[in-house]
Amino acid sequence: MADKDPDFSSHKLPTTTQVMEELKELWGMALPTTVMNFLVFVRAVVSVLFLGRLGSLELAGGALSIGFTNITGYSVLNGLSAGLEPVCSQAYGSKKWDLLSLSLQRMIFILLMAIIPISLLWINLEPIMLFMGQDPQITSTAATYCIYSLPDLLTNTLLQPLRVYLRSQGVTKPMMYCSFVAVLFHVPLNYWLVVVMGMGVEGVAVAAVVTNLHMVVLMMGYVYVYDGKWEGRWTVGIGRGGERVWGEVGPLLRLAVPSCVGICLEWWWYEIVTVLAGYLDNPRNTVAATGIMIQTTSLMYTVPMALAGCVSARVGNELGAGKPYKAKLAALVALGCAFFIGMINVIWTVFYRDRWGGLFTTDDQVKTLVASVMPIMGLCELGNCPQTTGCGILRGTARPAVGARINLISFYFVGTPVAVGLAFWFGVGFSGLWLGLLSAQAACAVSILYVVMERTDWEGEALKAMELTSTGLELSTCNGKSEKYENEVKKGFLVSDDTAEVL
Repeated sequence: MADKDPDFSSHKLPTTTQVMEELKELWGMALPTTVMNFLVFVRAVVSVLFLGRLGSLELAGGALSIGFTNITGYSVLNGLSAGLEPVCSQAYGSKKWDLLSLSLQRMIFILLMAIIPISLLWINLEPIMLFMGQDPQITSTAATYCIYSLPDLLTNTLLQPLRVYLRSQGVTKPMMYCSFVAVLFHVPLNYWLVVVMGMGVEGVAVAAVVTNLHMVVLMMGYVYVYDGKWEGRWTVGIGRGGERVWGEVGPLLRLAVPSCVGICLEWWWYEIVTVLAGYLDNPRNTVAATGIMIQTTSLMYTVPMALAGCVSARVGNELGAGKPYKAKLAALVALGCAFFIGMINVIWTVFYRDRWGGLFTTDDQVKTLVASVMPIMGLCELGNCPQTTGCGILRGTARPAVGARINLISFYFVGTPVAVGLAFWFGVGFSGLWLGLLSAQAACAVSILYVVMERTDWEGEALKAMELTSTGLELSTCNGKSEKYENEVKKGFLVSDDTAEVL
């Protein structure tokens, strides 16, 4: 194969022309995705702004609720959906159309099962937070926000996997347009519910739910109308009692669960900071400032998150097509872009640190807290951008378990002791929490770069991708080395084009 295909051997240096072509391909997908992520961020910021205008209690309660729902709900749904990335991208690269649509339907079924226990947690937010010693007034406000956000769980069971399904095929502009239309009505919707109707915190939560619902309806309409007009043909997996969808979800879960763990470990650490801030002096101000910082990280995360999702698709597409050289090139180009983006984040957080908090609140104490940690947050992004991109590369090569192990060690065995020690034992306070994040990001970035750059056998990954899409064998998730799969065929991934029967 290596003699016939110049894109099979990865052991050669790319030309300038090849790098530029890859940059064009990557950012042709990433720019619309970045705009979509930014629009989603705008939706979240509008919610925080309306909470801030209601008062510091409402802002703190909303921040606590947003942190809780991210930890227990959105991170789980987003993480499970990421399990679709290697399957859909590699299937698209190898032109296995049935594998695309049936995997999407199976993931929706998995998420529908997942939101049942998540709903129970959301309903019981108040007793959980009171048990953890949080402020009763803040907790009561957070519980109200959380209850009114419950319908968003059902919305995200469709929204998250649809994004992966479309992105794996390079279809990113329609997602951007759908998000733009939905977010366009978000501000007037908030104004009407919060100001005109006087619904307060409840109105902010309902507006967020309705905006996400608009996104889902528009995106589903696009898939329904146009899915057959590109190569990703739709295959309805309901038949013989529906076993084509939910009868064989096990193999997909084997990729989805480690993807979920890896993403959740990182998301949870960010959101746990909100809970830890509640134990510092003057918790109303520290929790409110943490809520602003979480939104700030979300803003800076829009570009690396888009880059990670798109490089995952690019790597998966090329591996599925049997072109490990182009997969490696996509990974290296994306990592170079990630470092550049990280430097930009360092610069702007330093220059705008004194004015940033004023965009969210008029409370001088909260603004001072925000200004004190903005430069630290910028340095965190210098590690977070390549780390996030590296995790996307690992998902594209169907090795999410590697990223999960790195995140576990970095955030919980490095970052957590540093954060707790500095904030509480050494009396550094609020800044200590974010210095802990900085140490975690540094450890995470170094580890993931080592795995991607030094421990990845690109030719072996291409062979594994070919084996997945041609025989349905279960992927090995070792540290980048090409190993044989399990001896038994794992049923459920591949559907015959001719018979539409599960192998």
